Amino acid sequence: MTISLGVDTGGTYTDAVLIRDEKEVIASAKSLTTRHDLAEGIGLAVETVLKQAAIDPAEINLASLSTTLATNALIEGQGERVALILAGFREKELERHDLSGAMAGDPVLYLAGGHNYAGGQAEPLEADTLRNWLAEHGDQVSGFAVAAQFATRNPAHEQEMTAIIREVTGKPVSASHHLSAKLNGPKRAITAVLNARLIDIINRLIARAQIRLNELGISAPLMVVRGDGALISAEMALERPIETILSGPAASIVGASWMTGQKDALVSDIGGTTTDIALLRNGRPTIDPEGARVGPFRTMVEAVAMRTTGLGGDSEVHYRPSGLQGGLELGPSRVLPVSLMGAEAPEIVHEALARQMRLPSLDEHHGRFARLVPGLPRNGLEAREITLMERIGDGVKPLDEVLKNRIEQTALRRLVGRGLVQVAGVTPSDASHVLGLNDAWDREAAEMALDLFRRHVSGSGSKLADSAQDMAQMIIDQLTHQTSIALLEAGFAEEGEDFGLPASDLARHVLMQKGLQNHAGLIRIDSGLNLPVVGLGASAATYYPKVGELLGCPMDVPQYAGVANAIGAVVGRITIRRSGTVTSPSGGACRVHLETGPEDFPDHEQAIARLEEVLRKDAADAAETAGAEGIRITVKRDLKIANIEGNDVFIEAELTVEASGRPRIAV
Repeated sequence: MTISLGVDTGGTYTDAVLIRDEKEVIASAKSLTTRHDLAEGIGLAVETVLKQAAIDPAEINLASLSTTLATNALIEGQGERVALILAGFREKELERHDLSGAMAGDPVLYLAGGHNYAGGQAEPLEADTLRNWLAEHGDQVSGFAVAAQFATRNPAHEQEMTAIIREVTGKPVSASHHLSAKLNGPKRAITAVLNARLIDIINRLIARAQIRLNELGISAPLMVVRGDGALISAEMALERPIETILSGPAASIVGASWMTGQKDALVSDIGGTTTDIALLRNGRPTIDPEGARVGPFRTMVEAVAMRTTGLGGDSEVHYRPSGLQGGLELGPSRVLPVSLMGAEAPEIVHEALARQMRLPSLDEHHGRFARLVPGLPRNGLEAREITLMERIGDGVKPLDEVLKNRIEQTALRRLVGRGLVQVAGVTPSDASHVLGLNDAWDREAAEMALDLFRRHVSGSGSKLADSAQDMAQMIIDQLTHQTSIALLEAGFAEEGEDFGLPASDLARHVLMQKGLQNHAGLIRIDSGLNLPVVGLGASAATYYPKVGELLGCPMDVPQYAGVANAIGAVVGRITIRRSGTVTSPSGGACRVHLETGPEDFPDHEQAIARLEEVLRKDAADAAETAGAEGIRITVKRDLKIANIEGNDVFIEAELTVEASGRPRIAV
């Protein structure tokens, strides 16, 4: 008998499950994610399932972790301050890929250097310039990303920059050629930046998880879910934290297939921060050929083809004046529900809400609260940010007592972005409490907060809603609407036909929306989804039946929908992919581009054989290191051969080697 432990750490909840022989869920539990110390939430959830199943911790053969922390951090603009060092790139070239947006004010250094398409050196690397810059600015960041022109053809300059940075600063470095073997330097550079920014976040999660599991008596090896749904060792995840973006959603897709047996379906996973939608075809999630997209960033990380939308149970509810009526919009930012804050600090929250309700007019900060997240580094703060943190203090503070002017709002956003401060406000979770759909936290606080929020005045001079209950229903209806839009966008994007408009426009088109309402005038319009939806997430059973009704499709919400991520964390396989390229830079010669540098061969068959040899060994060794057993290797070749004057001429070859196996079980 094997007992597997799956844990998922999300933005709001940490889930745990125990599975016997990869066939049966024998226990499941949830606890609140404790951002100040992730080990607390993990420990509570694991302790609960151990008690439910009456299992000795020593009986657990495998532990695996999935997480949305990396995804949420990128969407919410969090992460450590890092520097990007570029060799051989021009500034305009990078700006076309929104480098400034990805850097968000972090420093960038442009150096001469890099290689050409064939792997030859374009210019010598400005090593002295780098050393001087590091001596002056190296202590201002927590880590570095390096990217050199055509580093996948020859990584020598990235390797040299990495060595210099480690020698001068001793800080972690993310090299772009380690994260992808594909061309497209700007995208590789941005991927390296995001990887560097996530190192501390994922390091804290894995380190604390391992410590807490050991304290509970669990000595089984810890695996982590990658963004494509495969498992990797915790050590590998620490080296490449960017590969854990979409980890939680990918695990949920694997879990959905395992739980429902659905072969062809849209899987929609609603969490506290995001809704993640992917397509199941023949029981397997598809891999995004262009690399994972999270928020505004397109990376070069192999991951499940997933559409991630900033919409969840803890999405911030915004009032948007529009015409005479006004309206609501949810997300993309996440806040703590007022009902949760009320449960944790009832006296402060109730007193503040009661005071605000007695005031003659509504302020934009009413119904909102702030608290500090302890235990995180506070280096590099500006004076205004320090003042705000001192004003918040150790407890919960109403936001109208924290902010004194509009300038301080910018400082607060920076503190929230760094994860140092959490803000509470009205969310769909509060609405579900008011309507009796949820009773986990403080319903009275939710009712008071929604009673305040409904007092927003539209262009016609009327209030947004007549009661807290009406306000709550408006919020739930808006969540249903935005979820249906997200599913329709995913459907159109996967349709494979050219409808002449982007998927986002098609989903919102008046004819589509009229069709969902079964318009039957002179023209009859019907529309909806033509395949099932698997609804996942803790709140799926609350929100998704109405979504299925609106879209006119079967809605499958499985028994363990709320812990699908944790289930997927332990039913997947370890899979390692390694890719490489053979080119033909000059007459007759063929060049293999390797980590150790280019190697030349007289013909393409010898070159391809050499590349396959290296990739097979690299993939197999990495899979074994990751904890796989029963490893199987597959090789995919993509050869480009042109016919010139009746002769076949080799142009290029790309090889991808995949090593896959089940996790090695502890005995």
